[in-house]
Amino acid sequence: MRVLCSSTLIGEFFVIGFAGLVAMKDQDLSGGVVWTVCGVGMLLSVLLCGALGRRGGIGLGWVLQAALVASGFIVPTMFILGLCFAGLWWASVHFGRKIDEAKARWAALAESQAEAGGNTA
Repeated sequence: MRVLCSSTLIGEFFVIGFAGLVAMKDQDLSGGVVWTVCGVGMLLSVLLCGALGRRGGIGLGWVLQAALVASGFIVPTMFILGLCFAGLWWASVHFGRKIDEAKARWAALAESQAEAGGNTA
């Protein structure tokens, strides 16, 4: 799960940066505010890659997804991109867990076969 979720978060890192460039065109927003908000979002996306295995890491990822969708009020394209990344996040969590479960089953099967093979020799 960590690999899939981390890949999604790194993709979001770049999307947040590009959204910041688009937001700079808005005359009502100062550059400092845009880059502070984008910098926090980009930093959070990278830090979450390391926190995925910890309690609450997945939940913080959902918070980031909600923030991406909400950023559509500033950069309208982010409504679409935010929803796309929220879908990717769901898929990463859902299928990542299935992959982790399958790997655990395979490891247990390999271990039991190794023990059975070692006991007969």
